[in-house]
Amino acid sequence: MSDQVATDKTHTPLAQREDRPMGQGTLLRVKDLTLHFRTTRGVLQAVDKVSFAMDRRRSITVLGESGCGKTSLARALLRLLPRNVHAYSGEVHIDGTDVMKMSDEWFRQKVRWTKASMVSQAAMNALNPVLKVGDQVAEPLRVHHRMGKDEALARAREVFRIVGVPDDFLHRYAFELSGGMRQRAILAMALVTSPQLILLDEPTSALDMLTQANIFNALKDIKNQLEVGFILITHDISTSSDLADEVLVMYAGQLVEHSLSTTGYTKPLHPYAHGLMSSVPTLREDKKLEFIPGQPPSLINPPTGCRFAARCPRRFDRCDQEPPTFTVGTHGELVKCWLHAKG
Repeated sequence: MSDQVATDKTHTPLAQREDRPMGQGTLLRVKDLTLHFRTTRGVLQAVDKVSFAMDRRRSITVLGESGCGKTSLARALLRLLPRNVHAYSGEVHIDGTDVMKMSDEWFRQKVRWTKASMVSQAAMNALNPVLKVGDQVAEPLRVHHRMGKDEALARAREVFRIVGVPDDFLHRYAFELSGGMRQRAILAMALVTSPQLILLDEPTSALDMLTQANIFNALKDIKNQLEVGFILITHDISTSSDLADEVLVMYAGQLVEHSLSTTGYTKPLHPYAHGLMSSVPTLREDKKLEFIPGQPPSLINPPTGCRFAARCPRRFDRCDQEPPTFTVGTHGELVKCWLHAKG
C-alpha cells in the first residue's frame, strides 16, 4: 500500500461540502440515503442513512468487509434495485439535481448512463455472448443520444483507444476476449456517453495482479484525460490507494469514516478503519499485521449503540448505549465514533 497518495489541494474540506451550494464544484451529494430489503427473516438494513459529498474530478474508494453495504450503496445511487425493496429514501443530488424525485423512466433516460454509469464486477456476465462487443459498447449512444450505427461505432472506437483496446476487438465476441480485455470493454461502455460519474464495483477482483495493475493505470489516465469522477468499491486496500483521493469506510450498512487518502490509509481514526488498514502489509514499513476479531452484526437486528462495539478493542459504556454521531477530526476527517466526540 502506498504510504502517501498525492491529492488535489484545491478541494473543499469534507466537513463543509454538505453546506455548500450545488454547482460550486460539487458533483455528488448524498443525504440520509437508505435502502432496506425484505427477507424471510425480516427487514435487512443494507444501507442505513448514508451521507457524503463528492467534488468533481475526484476519486473516492469505498472500503469494508463483505456484506457491509458497499455494492448496495452503488445500486442505490443508480437505482438498480431488486424487487424485494422495503425502504428506499433520502436525497441524491447529481450535478445539482435531486434525482430521487425523478420517475424511474425519467431517471433511466436522463441520468443512468448519461450522467452516471457503472462498471460491474463480473464482466463476462455483463456482456451479451451473441452480440459483438463493439455493438454493445455503442448501444448506450444509440439509445440515449439517438446516434446512427456508424457514428456510434466510430465513438466506440475512440473510447476503445482510450481504455487500451485494439480497434479490431470491436468485431469480436465476449468469449474471444481475455478477462482484462473484457473488463476494459465494460469500462469503455461506461465511458462512451461521457458521464461525469462512474461507479466501479470490484473492477479487478477476478483478474491477476499484472492485469489489475494495468486496469488501475488505465483508470488513472482516464481520470486525468477525461476529468471524470470515480467511486471505486473494492476489498483491495493496497491497490485502491494508488487511485483514491478520498476514502469512505462502511461498516454494517453505515458510513463510519470519510477522510482524505493522505490520512485515511496511514492514520485512520475509527477503530474499524484502523483494523482494516493494519491488516495490509506495506512496502516501505516493517509493521506487525493485525486482524479484526469476531464477525459483523446482523443487519436484520443491528445493535442499538455503535454497530462495531462488540468487536472494538476500545469500547466503553456509551458505545453500547447510544449510536455515535459524526465528529470532525484534526485533518478534516469525518468519523462516527465516541472516542473522537467533542468533550
